[in-house]
Amino acid sequence: MKKMLHGCAGFESVQVVNGALSGKEKEYAEVRVEKMLELFNFITLPFYWGRFEPERGKPDTERILAAAKWLKERGITVKGHPLCWHTVCAPWLLDGLTDEQILDLQLERITRDVTAFRGVIDMWDVINEVVIMPIFDRYDNGVTRICKKYGQVGLVKMVFEAARAANPDATLLINDFDMSEDYSDLIEKLLDAGIKIDAIGLQSHMHQGCWSAEKTETVLKRFERFGLPLHFTEINLVSGDLMPAHIVDLNDFNPDDWPTTPEGEARQAAELTAFYTRILQSPLVEATTYWSFSDGGWLNAPAGLMTKDARVKPSYDALRKIIQ
Repeated sequence: MKKMLHGCAGFESVQVVNGALSGKEKEYAEVRVEKMLELFNFITLPFYWGRFEPERGKPDTERILAAAKWLKERGITVKGHPLCWHTVCAPWLLDGLTDEQILDLQLERITRDVTAFRGVIDMWDVINEVVIMPIFDRYDNGVTRICKKYGQVGLVKMVFEAARAANPDATLLINDFDMSEDYSDLIEKLLDAGIKIDAIGLQSHMHQGCWSAEKTETVLKRFERFGLPLHFTEINLVSGDLMPAHIVDLNDFNPDDWPTTPEGEARQAAELTAFYTRILQSPLVEATTYWSFSDGGWLNAPAGLMTKDARVKPSYDALRKIIQ
């Protein structure tokens, strides 16, 4: 029987393992990482190309590998996220390179990193948010350029083949925030093209409120039809005021302060319980990843299971009851 994976984005572990913090910040982070490992058996580490290799030829392999090894020694399954994405992309890809050169560098990057981490990280979000990738227009980037040139199916095929060749035993995912038929139609095209996808990644950033029961049912039905393992890769529920409903791109909401509240924490725990309970009823859901473990993660949202000062929220205990 395959082990069920329950985890979170554990980027903070990189700082803790590499001694990058001091004072109260270090103290709080160490407590959070300790509590994280008490709850989860699955951690996602960051491979955003623009941060992993901000200067061409100088990847952050040593630090991330140290954290990954440290986690694996503690019985944790580690996943890398992501190998190809148009956001947080390496800026130097725009330094006069042709589309062909950008593609070569992207494939070389995948081969290098999957090979370097083989045996430590054997699960990857190979490509992220392909649905919007060729029409992404907030800023220029190398990956959108090559997606436009080679097409969604063409690019996905090449990046999956590169990752598979570098580690034939790895579990390789496609991942997206778009839960519409656009994503399911794309997956169908990819499978028809003979691309072997090991699991489908489903993001669920719920900054504007928990998905309704109807939406959850629709999403499960839409992607269960492929018969592939489903990973809920980015589950997110806020414990403060909800993001206004009129915001279309979540990145456009940038309040000066976004605090957690007692009422919000009670709501977060109840909604988290309901959401996890439902998705885990699906026999195809094999992994969940909460995003992120503590407040102040993506968008500085109060979406953690712990606060910045290392206080455990009710959602932590609620999730423990479900998964342990």
